[in-house]
Amino acid sequence: MLRYIALRSLVALFLVWVVVTVVFLLLHLIPGDPAELLLSTGNIAADPAAVAALREKMGLNEPLWQQYLSHMAGVLSGDLGASFRDGASVSGQIAQRLPRTLEVILAAALIATGIGVPLGAFAAVRADGKADAAISFFASAALSTPVFVVGSVVILIFAQQLKWLPAGGFVDFSDDPLEHLKLLLLPAGTVALALLAVIIRMSRASVLEVLQRDYVRTARAKGLSRGPILRRHVVRNALIPVLTVLGLEMGTLIGGTVLVEFVFNWPGLSGYLVSAVDARDYPEVVGIVMTISVLFVFLNLVVDVVNALLDPRISLVTS
Repeated sequence: MLRYIALRSLVALFLVWVVVTVVFLLLHLIPGDPAELLLSTGNIAADPAAVAALREKMGLNEPLWQQYLSHMAGVLSGDLGASFRDGASVSGQIAQRLPRTLEVILAAALIATGIGVPLGAFAAVRADGKADAAISFFASAALSTPVFVVGSVVILIFAQQLKWLPAGGFVDFSDDPLEHLKLLLLPAGTVALALLAVIIRMSRASVLEVLQRDYVRTARAKGLSRGPILRRHVVRNALIPVLTVLGLEMGTLIGGTVLVEFVFNWPGLSGYLVSAVDARDYPEVVGIVMTISVLFVFLNLVVDVVNALLDPRISLVTS
């Protein structure tokens, strides 16, 4: 198991380096000058002398390889540089915004998993019945509904009509814990809906597959009832693909919650990424993408380890 974890960790580090390098190169190969973009106002072109001075200050006149080495040295020391726009520390901005995005995603994952796995298992046990059809229809509808539509509907129902929850905004947990949780519930629920649909489908398919295996038939032949069979033999083995999909989906959501953050005015990392790309702010974009990549790879590493713990044969085959 330790050898398996060590190998997976080395692969994860390599993938992070590849992603950071590719993003750095792509940003610098895109046509356009960030210094000119920052100094331009509307249709009025920036003064060439001011652009040249700003490029010198930003280090954009240095050779690309030198900029890359300087960036990687900063990354290894925990310094992601300063924003071209306002000079703010990129590491500080990410450290402030990342927990807010992770909070939404983790809350959504708990909601989706807590509801989706039982519903998927319930649908699988009653396959081709009315309950299965109803749950499958709900999953299809949830998966096909855009997130901004879901966000608008839940605001209309729970904030404007029922007035149970605030429509949006952000308050630090340390300032007002109850208000913070109220503001968190709607964006987390909106993100959870699409994730819930994926988990329901995967749970249903996985449980159906496990129910057809020989050891489940043997357990039935021995006279075990449905409940013990599900708890002892089905659920644990069915969770492996569900956890894999959950890890992939959570990694995707780290950079994909921008619409939710926009609809609910939640100041997270995704909105920060959009504004950085719009401003061609290299340090911010590279820092954010690197952070998202590290988290994505880390989540997949955790999923691989958990799967290996659930089924030790995985570590034996892949190591």
